[in-house]
Amino acid sequence: MLIVILGLSITSSWGNGHATTYRGLVRELVRRGHDVLFLERDVPWYASHRDMPRPPHGRTELYADLADLKDRFTDAVRGADLVVVGSYVPQGVEVGAWVQRTARGVSAFYDIDTPVTLAKLARRDFEYLSPELIPGYALYLSFSGGPLLQRIERELGSPAARPLYCSCDPELYAPQAREPLWDLGYLGTYSDDRQPVLERLMLDAARALPSRRFVVAGPRYPAGITWPANVARVEHLAPPEHPAFYNSQRFTLNVTRADMVRAGYSPSVRLFEAAACAVPIISDAWEGLDTFFRPGEEILISRSGEETRRYLQEVPEAERQEMGRKARARVLAAHTAAHRAETLDDYTRSVNSGRKP
Repeated sequence: MLIVILGLSITSSWGNGHATTYRGLVRELVRRGHDVLFLERDVPWYASHRDMPRPPHGRTELYADLADLKDRFTDAVRGADLVVVGSYVPQGVEVGAWVQRTARGVSAFYDIDTPVTLAKLARRDFEYLSPELIPGYALYLSFSGGPLLQRIERELGSPAARPLYCSCDPELYAPQAREPLWDLGYLGTYSDDRQPVLERLMLDAARALPSRRFVVAGPRYPAGITWPANVARVEHLAPPEHPAFYNSQRFTLNVTRADMVRAGYSPSVRLFEAAACAVPIISDAWEGLDTFFRPGEEILISRSGEETRRYLQEVPEAERQEMGRKARARVLAAHTAAHRAETLDDYTRSVNSGRKP
């Protein structure tokens, strides 16, 4: 197929989780024989933080604004077999309306932020998607699964809302023979809703275990946060540094955005990446987590700093390593970028054949 993807970013992972998802998906679509064109709005905050300015798979083009997009890429969108518009694309409503008017093939909306999107729609915040556009997309592809998809079809009129979860790249994320530097680490951009959970699950445990070592990596944390003395800070880690970071931890922490906890069935890309490195994960609790990993065998659930502390002190080393191996096996069996590319292929073929995906 000829595939055009209009996404937030593929050239820069700074402050977003979209880039790593698109990089893996594009590579695997190309490996399946497709011709993929990725279109990214050239914005200053990504231009100054590009860790992959020339993605090696498919074709990537930057456009200056909506007029430039239409002027240069109308023919590509019109001739594509599949056109995907991602969440948080600048002027996404205008871009989506143009795609629906122009594309002759299958058009799809790829929501990497589904619970956030639905919360925004409820507030009549149409930053990148409006309710009027949803019935016009043949596919609503979602990072979240479960009952939320039925709601998108029933209440918002999507012809077919289907999961296209995040994934990991097993060629990049794998175990490494490293001596752990930290007992527990966390990788994530600051957000107001995640910070109280990070405080409860990690920082409370750090205060209770002053001899243990902890680390928090990610940008945008306010200067006023008081970090315990045994918690190291890393401002930003580019994706090539993530595997080494995970492999330098005995356990890693997963903290989920509040909207995604409420929706359930919303795994983060960090969850799959850490598991692919065979690093045991301590996660907050949310509905549907057990459909991705078996609690107690492939992942640990914590609801307090005290639970986190017990895991760090009481899980035997052999059990810790076995848990990491089992989590990695689960990811390799079901949650790689190759699995997502195959799923997208299946959905598109179903639409083209007139069947419900």
